[in-house]
Amino acid sequence: MTAGDPRLSGSGETDVGSVFISNYPPYSAWSPAEVPHARRILSRPPEAETPLGLYLHIPFCRKRCKFCYFKVYTEMDSAQVRAYLSALSREVRMLSNCPVVAGRPLSFVYFGGGTPSFVSVRDMRRLEAELKAAIPWTGAREVTFECEPGTLTRPKVEAIRAMGVTRLSLGVENFSDSILRENGRAHVSAEIDRVLPWIRAQAFDQLNIDLIAGMVGETWESWRQTVRRTIDAGADSVTIYQMELPYNTVYSKDLLAGDGGPRVAGWDLKRAWHDHAIEALESAGYEISSAYTMIRKGSGARFVYRDSVWHGCDLLGAGVASFSHVGGIHYQNESEWGPYISRLESGEIPIARALATTSGQRAVREMILQLKLGRLEAAPFARKFGRDVLAEHAGTFRRLEAEGMLVVRPGGVELTRKGLLRVDHLLPAFYAGEYHGARYT
Repeated sequence: MTAGDPRLSGSGETDVGSVFISNYPPYSAWSPAEVPHARRILSRPPEAETPLGLYLHIPFCRKRCKFCYFKVYTEMDSAQVRAYLSALSREVRMLSNCPVVAGRPLSFVYFGGGTPSFVSVRDMRRLEAELKAAIPWTGAREVTFECEPGTLTRPKVEAIRAMGVTRLSLGVENFSDSILRENGRAHVSAEIDRVLPWIRAQAFDQLNIDLIAGMVGETWESWRQTVRRTIDAGADSVTIYQMELPYNTVYSKDLLAGDGGPRVAGWDLKRAWHDHAIEALESAGYEISSAYTMIRKGSGARFVYRDSVWHGCDLLGAGVASFSHVGGIHYQNESEWGPYISRLESGEIPIARALATTSGQRAVREMILQLKLGRLEAAPFARKFGRDVLAEHAGTFRRLEAEGMLVVRPGGVELTRKGLLRVDHLLPAFYAGEYHGARYT
């Protein structure tokens, strides 16, 4: 990838493939052959002072969005939901007894999905009790819970708050009913309006609203209306993603099959919509927290999960297909329901693939993830890894600076707005040669 290469800026049409980068080396480098590394790291004491977080995958949804690439199930009955939650609790108990985990306090807990708010209040309370018996989170700095508006009731919002949730993340995505329906979302705008008073009444430390720029059917008029209504909702933070088409989505499969598929906005238009949202939110009293997130000034909003992961914490991922990063070892659980449940029932942590990383790979991982914040300081990398990342990647930084994507200054880097809006297209430039052109997942 060189200066002037269209891949550098992600200009043009939205093609099928993963764009959003959450890890390095790419997931496609992980393999079953390295699972013994993961088992060994779980049996060892942790590195001193490394924060520990817990991610819990709740894979149930009312519908599968046409752009969704996560492991979700839409046709499970209540008995199957309870069986899964029981398995999830069993996994967390097993992890809590591993030397790398035992006795360590949790810095954060993240209930993700899927749709955690799909679960009934009764099952939610049972899950909470079982999880806290294994790994208490009383002292956690943040507990996040993802919600789909149409799954919420007033008692369920109250139950979520009673669990100790501090950050409620509401998957709004758009306020246009026609766009929500076209893209396969289960909720409509009236359900968003209905739940907001219930959420405000519970006084969560932070309400986050998720939006997606460039959903199928989006126009300038509909996007401006979505941004206006988001501002009116008064969220503490707003997270904006740009629509992409990973391989295993409904939309992507239609396109690859040659069945016409959706008309997805090109990257330049999606970035223009994203830029409009940033400007509108800034005018309404928000400030940039990362390439995706705006935080309302004075709200005290933060994102402990994001900042911890991007700075190399230990992350335990529990649940089907969940990802973990512990002591420099990456690993993923079984990605199918049957093997995940059966291996837990046999008393085995259900690890399916893994990768043991080098110190250099970990430095690159943290560097590219922290670039998503819009800035990078070199000194912490020298202290933690003994590496001068600015010197090691000087050629790439110079190319990106020539493209107007960032500015290199003494001791660090600042992304321009142009670079911030296309940051995921820039990051593969820092990959080692063996990963250039590799499929991300």
